[in-house]
Amino acid sequence: MFQPNMFESHHHLLDMSHKSPENDLDLLRDNDEFESKSMADIMENNPSGDDQEADPNQRPNKKKRYHRHTQLQIQEMESFFKECPHPDDKQRKELGKRLGLEPLQVKFWFQNKRTQMKAQHERHENSELRAENEKLRADNIRYKEALGNATCPNCGGPASIGEMSFDEQHLRIENARLREEIDRISGIAAKYVGKPMLTYPNLPIGPTRSLDIGVGSFGPQTGLVGEMYSAGDLLRSVSGPIDADKPMIIELAVAAMEELVRMAQTGEPLWITGPGPDNSMETLCEEEYVRTFPRGIGPKSLGLTTEASRESAVVIMNHINLVEILMDVNQWTNVFAGLVSRALTLDVLSTGVAGNYNGALQVMTAEFQVPSPLVPTRENYFVRYCKHHTDGTWAVVDVSLDNLRPSSVSHGRRRPSGCLIQELPNGYSKVTWIEHVEVDDRGVHNIYRPLVNSGLAFGAKRWVATLDRQCERLASAMANNIPTGDIGVITSPEGRKSMLKLAERLVMSFCAGVGASTAHTWTTLSGSGADDVRVMTRKSIDDPGRPPGIVLSAATSFWLPVPPKRVFDFLRDENSRSEWDILSNGGLVQEMAHIANGRDPGNCVSLLRVNSGNSSQSNMLILQESSTDSTGSYVIYAPVDIVAMNVVLSGGDPDYVALLPSGFAILPDGGGGIDVGTRGSLLTVAFQILVDSVPTAKLSLGSVATVNSLIKCTVERIKTAVACDNA
Repeated sequence: MFQPNMFESHHHLLDMSHKSPENDLDLLRDNDEFESKSMADIMENNPSGDDQEADPNQRPNKKKRYHRHTQLQIQEMESFFKECPHPDDKQRKELGKRLGLEPLQVKFWFQNKRTQMKAQHERHENSELRAENEKLRADNIRYKEALGNATCPNCGGPASIGEMSFDEQHLRIENARLREEIDRISGIAAKYVGKPMLTYPNLPIGPTRSLDIGVGSFGPQTGLVGEMYSAGDLLRSVSGPIDADKPMIIELAVAAMEELVRMAQTGEPLWITGPGPDNSMETLCEEEYVRTFPRGIGPKSLGLTTEASRESAVVIMNHINLVEILMDVNQWTNVFAGLVSRALTLDVLSTGVAGNYNGALQVMTAEFQVPSPLVPTRENYFVRYCKHHTDGTWAVVDVSLDNLRPSSVSHGRRRPSGCLIQELPNGYSKVTWIEHVEVDDRGVHNIYRPLVNSGLAFGAKRWVATLDRQCERLASAMANNIPTGDIGVITSPEGRKSMLKLAERLVMSFCAGVGASTAHTWTTLSGSGADDVRVMTRKSIDDPGRPPGIVLSAATSFWLPVPPKRVFDFLRDENSRSEWDILSNGGLVQEMAHIANGRDPGNCVSLLRVNSGNSSQSNMLILQESSTDSTGSYVIYAPVDIVAMNVVLSGGDPDYVALLPSGFAILPDGGGGIDVGTRGSLLTVAFQILVDSVPTAKLSLGSVATVNSLIKCTVERIKTAVACDNA
């Protein structure tokens, strides 16, 4: 059990070390010069000529005479002292002969000099000892207050230590650290006051739990545990129910944090650069990883493939906002919508201390996706831990908790993955991202297998590229003035922000419905190979962002022998829209509003008007967002009501504008590694259509046939257009 009073029993020892040896200090009268007794006085009081000092209680027979050394003599003896503080008889005789002093005068000068040095050293050590003692007293008082104010989470009454299963691990770690400090200080005290060194046995907190549980080696020597927040702060930050798994989760999170930091800061041979012409992709050398982390975070899972990559970038966002995005599950899902199809925080073990996320610990579940129904999502159950290190760097790490769910069959596992965030001037941050997973990819379609195997589908490069692009988008959304590149009917900053907010929901809705999530049940309609059309239905009720009724989603993915950039430029260009967009009915498409939200010209939000010859489609408006980075591109659009868009353009609330997004996800085929322009493209086409406005209606076969025909016709038009363009 943690003992708040464990310091008080040895305070008397520490207090004794505060006293300076005054009898020794009385021998010194000057810090720069020493006085030696005359030869007659020395022989009178010490006829034997040895090192015995005169009895201080003996009354002298006559007044002592002193000899003051010259400056030259002092300088020579000081110089000799630096080389040899304990000269022998021969050295004393030679030095005395050279300086015109008797050997005993030299001997006493060196004795006095050693006494002075010892006294100075003791004063310095005593000063440090007092500071350490005061620090321990303050910690002791703080811990007693924290423990005295703790309450039972069940009844609200005073809690005993045995009830605080959540804190037992942290208190035990604190005890280990404080025990080391006590032993060190006791050793210092014993050195100068002649007392034996005190040692303290391990002080367990409730049921003991070994640190060596296969989750890696960690301790105060790493610099990480020493940075853990204090027990008092931890007690005040507890949120959520207490259960028996939490001490193990804490151990796992701390070990994962240590491994993540070491992997982020270690270069070759742990990380291997390549492939690609610029050798910019870093992948993990598994043999070196085993040597560097011989125990690791648990054994490797049988039958699973290991993927590990690292990527760094400078992004236009300050470190505090980045940490908030990563620790807020809603913001995290929104920013990484193309990678995270679903996410949920199951339990918050700690909200952090000092008003920020330092020390925050939360148990989560998430599905990671590639935007195609041909690539199964990767579902993980993990703990996320945030830490602010003493060098100013923030780190956020994930590690799987699948071993705490014995009934589950693991198809994937997150080894320590996450990022280090370093603050840079002018609101920028440097992000170093690590993705280290074990996965079962047997369900991946053959045309996506090269992309997944290259590490580009789920790896660190895609996370960092997405974050960089989204940071640019958020910076654009927060701009108060309308950039000169924006054109059209947007006349106010409020209207610009409302349109960007609406486009954000457009992208999120598309990405959430295009992957092979376990929340969706796709049905293959017809055909064979990668051109199979997959459909699913859902009911939309009381959702202000979607029209009520039965919504049919249809998607297919296929390979194109055209580089991704050429496909992206073709699909986002309003001038070529009539070549593939059946709904535009061959009409002229005009861009009425344009918001640039990134360095690449392809990153923008547009409001398009279709001037069709068909009176029923006259002046139809289309909201579209296009985005691209080094790992993939999107063109997402949805028809919008003219009246509702006028409200948005004037700065009104965009949440009640109904959207049914359709669009395209364009990825490299993986054949060229990270050189995305050397091979072909993987294109996913997805539509959402309201097939019945009555939510209780049943889906008709005619509706399925219609959407099947629509998507296949669109695919054929795109293939024909890009083939002609590539010829």
